[in-house]
Amino acid sequence: MTQLDTAWVRAQFPAFAEPSLQGQAFFENAGGSYTCRPVIDRLTRYYTQRKVQPYAPYAASQLAGAEMDEARQRLAAMLGVETDELSFGPSTTQNTYVLAQAFGQMLEPGEAIIVTNQDHEANTGPWRRLAERGIELREWCIDPETGRLNPDDLENLLDDKVRLVCFPHCSNVVGQVNPVVEITALAHAAGAFVCVDGVSYAPHGFVDVGALGPDIYLFSAYKTFGPHQGLMVVRRALGALLPNQGHVFNGGTLYKRFTPAGPDHAQIAACAGMADYIDEAYRHHIGGDAPPVARAGAMHDLMRAHETALLQPLLDAVKSRNSVRLIGPATAENRAPTVALALNRPGEEVAADLAQHGIMAGGGDFYAGRALGAMGVDPAKGVLRLSFTHYTSAAEMDQLLTALDKVL
Repeated sequence: MTQLDTAWVRAQFPAFAEPSLQGQAFFENAGGSYTCRPVIDRLTRYYTQRKVQPYAPYAASQLAGAEMDEARQRLAAMLGVETDELSFGPSTTQNTYVLAQAFGQMLEPGEAIIVTNQDHEANTGPWRRLAERGIELREWCIDPETGRLNPDDLENLLDDKVRLVCFPHCSNVVGQVNPVVEITALAHAAGAFVCVDGVSYAPHGFVDVGALGPDIYLFSAYKTFGPHQGLMVVRRALGALLPNQGHVFNGGTLYKRFTPAGPDHAQIAACAGMADYIDEAYRHHIGGDAPPVARAGAMHDLMRAHETALLQPLLDAVKSRNSVRLIGPATAENRAPTVALALNRPGEEVAADLAQHGIMAGGGDFYAGRALGAMGVDPAKGVLRLSFTHYTSAAEMDQLLTALDKVL
C-alpha cells in the first residue's frame, strides 16, 4: 500500500525551511495551517503581475480574471460539485452569517432549524439569532460524557416544521467525525435542508461534497494550506430558492448571490494553489490520471492514514493520566487529529509551558464553549488543544510526547 511521503510533503511547505521556525513543532493546525508553496507563488504572482481590476479587456486584467475563474473551477471539481455552486467569502463565519440572513428571509415564523451544541460558535450563533425572527430553534445535544452526537436523537427532533439541520463534519474540540451521509439522509427524508460545517475536517482531506449529499458545505482555505478565505458550497436547488444577498445585478449568478461584499481577487486566485498542491501530491504518490474528485479522494485517504498512525500513540499517552481528561474518542479511527485535554489548570498555561519545549499549541475554549460546558468543562479554564495534519512528522510527535511528560 502506498504511504504518504512525509519528506516530499514537507518540502512543499516553506515554513519547514524557515530558519526562525527550526526546532519548533507546530500543533495548532486546527487554528490555521501552514501555507503550501503553490499558493504563495500564485499570490506573489498576482500581486506583482495582475493586481488590476479583473475581467477588463486588457491582458493583465484578463489573466487576473482567468486565474480567479480557475480557482473556482478546479476546487469545485475536486469537491464533486458544479463550478457555480462554489462561492468564496472573507471567512466561513461571515459566509454563515450571510446564509443565516438568507434563510431568515425565506422561512416563516414557527418553522424550525436544528442546531447542535457540538459546534464552533460560527456555525451555531448565526442560526440561533434567527429565533429573534420567530424561527423555532431546536438543539441536538451531545452526550455529556463522550461529546458524541447520536443520530437517533436527531430523529426525535425532526418533523415537518424543520427546514434546516446544521451540524459539524467534526467538532474542533471533540474531534469525532460525524456520519454526514447518514445524518443528511435523515434530514432530507424529513424534508429539511442540510448545512455542514467542514472547517475542522477539511484540513485532513478534501471531501466529495456531491457524494456526501449536504445542501451546504463550508470550510476555510487558511486551514487547508491556502489564503484567508471561506469556501462555501451551496447546491443549485437550494441556492435558487434562497433570496439574493448580493448586489441586485448579481442575483442571476449563483456564486455571487451569497457574497454581498466585493471579492478579494488575489486571495481567490491564490486558492487555485490548493488544487495545484493536491494534483502534485497525487502525481508524486500515485501517478497516472484521474478526475479531480478522484485525485482529491486518493490524497484524502493517504493523508488520513498517515494522521491516524501518528494519532494513536498520542491518545494512548494521555488517556490514562489522572490529571488529564481526554475529550472525545480514545481511538484514532473516525476522529480527526485534534486532541483537546481538560486539565487541572487553564489550558493556556500549559500551552505556555509547552512553548518552552518547542511545541506550538493553544489553550482556551476555541469558540466551542457550548460543547465544553455541556461536557462539564469550565470554558473559562478551557482546554489544551493539540492539533496536527498530514505534514506532521513522527519526529515532531516524539518531541510532543517528550514535552507532555515534562509539563503534565
